[in-house]
Order: sequence, then C-alpha cells, then structure tokens
Amino acid sequence: MDFDFALLLVVLTAVSGVVWLLDRLFLAKARAQRAQAFESMAALSQEERDARSRNALREPVAVEYARSFFPVLFVILLFRSFIAEPFKIPSGSMMPTLLVGDFILVNKFAYGLRLPVLNKKVLDVGSPRRGDVFVFRYPENPKEDYIKRVIGLPGDEITYRNKVLYVNGQEIAETPLGPYVGPGESGRSMASAQVKLEKLGDVEHRIMEFPQAYIGHEGTWKVPPGHYFAMGDNRDNSQDSRFWGFVPEQNLVGRAFVIWMNLDNGIDFSRIGTLIK
Repeated sequence: MDFDFALLLVVLTAVSGVVWLLDRLFLAKARAQRAQAFESMAALSQEERDARSRNALREPVAVEYARSFFPVLFVILLFRSFIAEPFKIPSGSMMPTLLVGDFILVNKFAYGLRLPVLNKKVLDVGSPRRGDVFVFRYPENPKEDYIKRVIGLPGDEITYRNKVLYVNGQEIAETPLGPYVGPGESGRSMASAQVKLEKLGDVEHRIMEFPQAYIGHEGTWKVPPGHYFAMGDNRDNSQDSRFWGFVPEQNLVGRAFVIWMNLDNGIDFSRIGTLIK
C-alpha cells in the first residue's frame, strides 16, 4: 500500500492549525469569561473561586496538543516542501556515486518551488542541468520516487550503443579507473564491475559497467520539450529512460546534493557529509 507522507503532514498541520486558531478566536475567550464569572461569586470562598477559575481556564487536551504540535509541524512542512527533503537509497542503480543505505538530502527549490501534494510549481527558480543527480516521481507510478542522473535536456538527441554514450552526436569522454572496490554486500556483488570517469558537460563523475553484460536497451532517443532523459551511473544495472522513457518536468522533485548518513550493516562514517557530484 502506498503511503503518502506529504499528504499526512499537510493534513496534520492543517488540523492542528485550525484547532489552535479556533481556540484563540473563540474558545479561549469563553474560558476567560467563565473564569471571571467564578471569581465574582461571593457565595464561594476565595479558595473555591480560585480552583474553579483555574479549571475554567484549563485548555482541552485537543487544544493543548494542537498548540504544541502546530509550530513544529508547520516548520517541518515548510522545510520539507520548499528547502530540503531526506531520501534513502534503496538500490544500487546509482553506484558508485550512491550506495545502498545512503541517506541523502534533496534541494527542493533547485527546480522551482512547488506546492506539497499537488506538486504544482508556483515559482520558477531553475531547471535541471546536464549531469545533475535528481529525484523525480516515476512516470509509470508517480507515487514512487526515483533517483538518476540527468543525461538529456529538452531537444537533445541521446544515443547509447556498445556501452558508449553520445549526446547530440558527440561521444561523451570516459577515462578507465579500474575495478570497483566498495563496502558492504553491494560492494562485493559488484566486484567484477569496471569504474570509469565520465565528463558530462562541466560535470565529472564516476560510472560503472560490467564488460561482459548485455544491457539489451540501446538506441537513439530525441528528448521532447518539457522532458528529461535519465540514466543511472550503474549503467548495466539501472531501470531508466532507456527502458521506460522520459521524465516529465511536472514529475521533478529536486536535486540531490549531500549524503548525511549511510546505514548498510552499520554506520559508514566516511560517507557522512559527502557532496553528490
């Protein structure tokens, strides 16, 4: 079952905000009036008047929780929707750049400010650049988030043949770096992979390939307006635009920029704070 955390966060923030606002506008005044009425009852002792007044001023449990949680929920909603959102890497499709168990932060305003849940852009402040590592909603199931690298921009012609990448007819430069060596179970499973340094525009980053593997999806693609061509850095182990097509602009979530934790059979402290290139 799909779980929409953004929707839950919006609902909780809205409900707690409405309860807190109604209390400030109406309920608090009513409690104050009841307390004042008790204080003016001459038939009661001063101790009884004070006790009843305190009880009258006491907030209902729902109001107390709403007042406590609304500011926290509101700040989390703003931060997660417009500044940065955490994600966990579930697969090895972006190795060697990102490993299984990496926790990353995604810049939510890099490609424009969008309303939470609706994902409607309200302010255009930028667009993906070739070489960006970006998070997007999977076109075939928008409730699922994917992370890949931007290879093709609108209007580009992308060719992938014999494990060689071409952008607008130009072969993308690669420099062999040797066999892959990495930590954890995923590292051992990729021991036969070869790592290369790829220069994609101004961005230099590492990719990995299996010399004997057959990817099965080669060809040439023309990126339509308002769409992007995405590929994983683990070129022979990535379900990407070669298989399911282009990423629509409205599916963009943000640009990945830092690894803040890695939990794969323990904490890998060496990856904390690693910038994503």
